[in-house]
Amino acid sequence: MKISDEILRRRTFGIVSHPDAGKTTLTEKLLLFGGAIQEAGAVKSNKIKKAATSDFMEIEKQRGISVATSVMAFEYLNRHINILDTPGHQDFAEDTFRTLTAVDSAIVVVDVAKGVETQTEKLVKVCRMRKTPIMVFINKLDREGRDGFDLLDEIESKLALKLCPLSWPIGMGSEFQGVYNIWNSSLLIYQEGNKQKINKSFSINDLSSSDLENQVGENAANSLRNEIELIRGVYPRFDKKEYLEGNLCPVFFGSALNNFGVKELLDCFVEIAPSPQPKISIERLVNPHENIFSGFVFKIHANIDPKHRSRIAFVKIVSGEFQRNKNYFHVREKRQLKFSSPLTFLASKRAIVETAFPGDIVGLPDTGNFRRGDSLTSGEELNFKGIPSFSPEYFRFINNADPLKSKQLNKGIDQLMDEGVAQLFTLKSNGRKIIGTVGALQYEVIQYRLEHEYGAKCSYENYSAHKALWIESKSEKQLEEFLKFKSRYTAEDKFGRIVFFADSPFGLQMSVEKFDKLIFHEKSEY
Repeated sequence: MKISDEILRRRTFGIVSHPDAGKTTLTEKLLLFGGAIQEAGAVKSNKIKKAATSDFMEIEKQRGISVATSVMAFEYLNRHINILDTPGHQDFAEDTFRTLTAVDSAIVVVDVAKGVETQTEKLVKVCRMRKTPIMVFINKLDREGRDGFDLLDEIESKLALKLCPLSWPIGMGSEFQGVYNIWNSSLLIYQEGNKQKINKSFSINDLSSSDLENQVGENAANSLRNEIELIRGVYPRFDKKEYLEGNLCPVFFGSALNNFGVKELLDCFVEIAPSPQPKISIERLVNPHENIFSGFVFKIHANIDPKHRSRIAFVKIVSGEFQRNKNYFHVREKRQLKFSSPLTFLASKRAIVETAFPGDIVGLPDTGNFRRGDSLTSGEELNFKGIPSFSPEYFRFINNADPLKSKQLNKGIDQLMDEGVAQLFTLKSNGRKIIGTVGALQYEVIQYRLEHEYGAKCSYENYSAHKALWIESKSEKQLEEFLKFKSRYTAEDKFGRIVFFADSPFGLQMSVEKFDKLIFHEKSEY
C-alpha cells in the first residue's frame, strides 16, 4: 500500500470531557467494537470493577480517575484508529492541553444529567482556538437526565458550537427505549441489563411507517416524529466541509456503559473525521504527504514499566514514513539518533513497530534525550509550535523525607518533571526546590509515584506566590538590576530559564512598570 493511502486511512483523535462524564468508559467500548480488547473494564463510583484498559497506572486503578493521557491504536473498517484518552480532572488539564496538539479531531463527552461542566468549556475552547473538528457524544441516556433540546441549547451557548444532531433519543432514564440514527436512518432498540452484548438495530427509512409503532409504541413514535421534524427545521443539515473546518459539530446520543450508540458514533466518525492534517512549525507549514519524515514529542511518560525504570517519549508523526533502525535528526540537540525498539500501544501493552505513518503515535524508549516539544526529522531543521508549559497556580517546597534515599528522590523528581506532571524551579537565593502545579491533586500523585515507583519519600511546605512568569529581556543591564532587586523571588526552571515569582497582582504590575525592558510571560513558549 502507498504511503498516501496509509495516510488517508489514519484517524487520530482525542476524547475529552469533565471527570465522570464517561470518557474512559467510551474509550473502552470503542476498543471493544474495534476488536482491540475482548472485555471492557468499567470505572464507576471511584472503584474499579476491572481496571480500565486506558487507566494502567497504579494510582489510576486505586482512585478511579485518569491522571495521564493514554495512547491506543486499533483497526476498524479498514481505518487505522489512534485514540488519545485524556485526563478529565482539571488538576491534570495541562497534560490534556498538550495532547490536543497531537490530534486531528476530538470527541467531547457530555453527561446527560450534568450537561456542560467547567472543564469541558476550557477544553473545547482550546479545540476551537485550533479549529479542531469536534463531535459530541451525550452519554448515560439509561439514567434520568435533561431534555435533549435543553442540552443542545446549553452546548451551543456555553461551548459556542454550531450543532447538527445525527441521532436522537427515544425517552430517557426509566422510559428510555432507544435512539433513532439520523445519519443512516436506522432505529436502535435499547436492551437493558446486558452490558457486554451489542444491541440490535432496525433499518427504518420512513418514520411515518407503522414499523415505528411496532417497535416503540404509539406515544413514543409520535413524539419521535415531532422531534425529528423540529430538528430538521431548526438545525442545519450535516456538511462535511463545515465539520472539517471546525464550524459544525455532529451530536450523537447513547450509553457507553451499556455499549449503546457507540458503534453508530464510531461508524460515522471513521467516515467523516479528518485524516492527518498539516502542522505549523516556526519555519513553515508541514504537509503530511511530504516525503521527508518529521514528528514532535508531545508527551513523555517516565517509569512506564517500574520493573525496568523505562521512560517513553510519545512522538506524533507529522509527515513522511518512520522506519525502525533508521537515523533521524534530533533538531534541538543537532545530532542523529537511531531507534531499535519503537513502540505502538494498547494502553500499557506495547509492541515493536517496523514502520509508522503520519497520524500515528510512536513511543521511543528514552534515556533522557527528549523534552516535550522536541522535533525529529530526516535532516531539516523544523521546530513545531504550540506545546508550552503554563504558569502554575500552586507552589510548594519539596523536602526529602528519607535522607538515605536522596539519589532515588532526585531521579524521581527529574523524570516526573520531564513528563510535565508539574514544573520544578530552583530558587537563586538559596537553591531550594519548588514544585509548581496547575492543580493541588498533582502533589498527591507526585508523592505517591515517588514512593511506589522510585522508593523515595517527600514532604511539602507551602510557598506563597501569585504566579510564576518566564522573563524575556531586551536589556541585559535592566535584567541584572531586576535579579538583584528581586533576588528572593527569582528562580531557574528545569531548563535554565529565568522565572519570577510574583507575590501579588499588584506586585506584578509594579514590576512590569518599573522594568519596562523586561517581558513577563505566563507560558514558557514565547
